[in-house]
Formats: sequence, C-alpha cells, structure tokens
Amino acid sequence: MPRHFLTARWVNLCIFSWPVPPERLQPRLAPGLTLDSRHDSAWVSLVAFDFQDTRVKGVHWPGYVRFPEVNLRFYVRHGDQRGVMFVREYVPRRMISTIARLRYNEPYATAPMTGTAQVTDDELDVDYTIRIGGRTHRIGAIADAHAHTPPDDSDEHWFKEHSWGYGVTRRTNRLLHYRVDHPVWQVHPIREIRLDVDWAALYGDEWADMNDLPPKSTVLAAGSEISVSPVAR
Repeated sequence: MPRHFLTARWVNLCIFSWPVPPERLQPRLAPGLTLDSRHDSAWVSLVAFDFQDTRVKGVHWPGYVRFPEVNLRFYVRHGDQRGVMFVREYVPRRMISTIARLRYNEPYATAPMTGTAQVTDDELDVDYTIRIGGRTHRIGAIADAHAHTPPDDSDEHWFKEHSWGYGVTRRTNRLLHYRVDHPVWQVHPIREIRLDVDWAALYGDEWADMNDLPPKSTVLAAGSEISVSPVAR
C-alpha cells in the first residue's frame, strides 16, 4: 500500500440513509462507476462524525487535530470494489477544505460546526450542528452505550463498510480513487435520532424534496483508527 496521506480516529458516526431515484445520482457518477444498490434502490446517506488525533503525513497540526465533519454521500461500484462518492462535505476550518479540494478534488465547504458526545454507564448521546443559511442544522442520536458487531449481511454493515472513495480529476474528468482502511466497526443500538436539517440550504434546491422525510436506515457506528491513502488516477 502507498504511504498514508492522513491518519486519524473517526468516532461516533451517525449514518442516516434514504433511498433515492437513480436518475438523481447518475449525472454525478465518475467515469467507470455504477451505482451500488441495496433492496433494489440507490441510496444517499447523511453522515456526521468526529475526527480525532488527526495527522497529515504523520504530523499533528495545531488546531486541526480534532473537528467534526458532515457529508452527503452515495454508494458506487468500480467492478467488484464498493465505495462512495460525495455530494458535499462540510468541515469547520477553511484550511481543511482547501487541502481536501486541492489534493483529492473533493467537494468540501466550510461552515461553523460543533460536535459533542456524552457517555453514561448505559447511554451515548451524540450531537452535531452546522450553521448555514441563517439557521442551525442538527444531526444526532441517543443510543445504548454498549456496541456490537452486526452481521455481514445486515443493513448496518452495508452502510458503514466500504473501502474506496471516488472522484474525478479537475480538468480532464478522469476517475480518481483513494483507499480508506479501518477495522470493521461496531454499532450502538439507537434509541432516538435527532434530525433537523434544511436539505436545500445544505445541498441545493434539487434536494428540497428530502425535507421532513424520515431516514429508512439509521446507524450509529463507534468508529476506530483510520488511514487514507494518497489519491491515485
């Protein structure tokens, strides 16, 4: 494997998912990819999580070690490889989004954000906020503090386990890819979700019809150490 560009811990991943018409995602596909499907549907997931212990090429950069991210992703295949592409990814610091756009040509943007987690003996409460369009959007969940590993054929496994990120080159629209490695994640059984977002404000008017639609799948993954390879073409 190539030397890692980034290592970190990704923790407390809220992964809320909806089936969508394939034609909504087809124009966003990179060359050589097809949409992945589950229960005969294409899917998007709204994902909120925390970066911790972040290192770029092995170096901790002060002020950039811990921060939240919120993204909207969809699921793709390149041959037998499962992966994701992104509609948009939000982080709270401009330098992070600038590096991600330059290195990976990812659709990053910057906005004021928070991420918190409170743990008791039996309960985990995670909460993420993002401030855009004159309002605060919230994504979170209350779950059991204990976690377990779901079966390989479960929905939880399908939405959380994939190793590849895909995109396109900036000028030539050619496929690019990078690998994300981590152990299989455990999940916390969810008791209650917290979801208050304006899809149009976050992702554009074409997503306005998603407002007030409850997710069809909700996963709270515990997370782990991860490593991200350099981008390849």
